[in-house]
Amino acid sequence: MLASEFTDSTLSQQGSGEFDPMFIITKLGAKVNRVLVAGMLERLDPRETSNGSTLWQGQLRDPSGLHFFSVGDYASESMRELTIQLSSRIEDGESIMLLMTAKARYFQNEEGAVYTSLRPEEAAVVTREVYRNWLVKASQGMLERMDMLEKSSSLEKTADALAAADIPENMREGILLAGEHYGEIDVEPYRLNIMNALDIAEDKVPSFTSNTPPQSSLEVEEETEVSQNDENNADETDLRQVLLDLISRLDQGEGVDFDTLLSNAAARGHDRDASESALDDLTEDGTVHEPRFGWFKITN
Repeated sequence: MLASEFTDSTLSQQGSGEFDPMFIITKLGAKVNRVLVAGMLERLDPRETSNGSTLWQGQLRDPSGLHFFSVGDYASESMRELTIQLSSRIEDGESIMLLMTAKARYFQNEEGAVYTSLRPEEAAVVTREVYRNWLVKASQGMLERMDMLEKSSSLEKTADALAAADIPENMREGILLAGEHYGEIDVEPYRLNIMNALDIAEDKVPSFTSNTPPQSSLEVEEETEVSQNDENNADETDLRQVLLDLISRLDQGEGVDFDTLLSNAAARGHDRDASESALDDLTEDGTVHEPRFGWFKITN
């Protein structure tokens, strides 16, 4: 599931029994208990809790936004070990694409604000090809839910009416609950998310590349030392092209703002500091310019 659909959610469903599962209901009607997500590991920091244990908090970015997750003492030993190793690799400046299976979490503060997060159960460092395949499947799933939601909008708001319209049983309750809670939904932002994800999956926009083999929480192999000179030069060229492609696609006439540009580059697997440096280079050599402070356009 893409991050935007999950993090937009503000509705949960908890069974009456002590061991009944908790579900998060998305705006598109998905009932989420466990979810498969992927993206660039953007942050992973330790925090000491009141009982003296360590809670790792992280962010995973895909083309639509951020997933927030935490790994604590409740996680498996293999998941905790992988988390510590990933933290060290991020500190060394490595770009990491991560695929994880996680439990959906939901929190509402005293002011009523709702926050979603993930509790990873298993995770793996993946190649670009695996990430691209996941983007396609996640986009297909979101598109199917959008189609079902739009189809249901003209129907009577009952399970029987949805069944008669051939909406799958596993979606009927979620669509009805989402309609009651969220009201009418604007699906256009989700449609844009899908377009961005598929652009990356189809290599229309260059994305993260890595020679790192897949690693999982069950087996983490030692990394092999490789020469970085040629690879770094290729990465710099690739990153410049990523930024130029993003400006070209996102510019609606006034340019593209700094945060939007770097966030989209991060979703494609590029470190924020490296993106900022590449953007400075493009500005200095005149390839792009700032029509106003913090907004960038390609120089004609």
